[in-house]
Amino acid sequence: MPRELKLSIDGMHCEGCVGRVTRALASVKGVRVDSVQVGSAMVEFEPALATPEEIAGVVDRIGFKAQIER
Repeated sequence: MPRELKLSIDGMHCEGCVGRVTRALASVKGVRVDSVQVGSAMVEFEPALATPEEIAGVVDRIGFKAQIER
């Protein structure tokens, strides 16, 4: 059963950043991107395929700082 995940993301400034984050999140197996805005993202994910930490890590690897909202 899919779960929702909200990320706060530091370092985003423009629509180019939104595009980069969207593509990075969409590349994670089991993740469906609901929305990405400057400073945040909302996704649904399959816990059997990806963890919140792995999802946030993908954003970190492209140069931003993602924090999991609890």
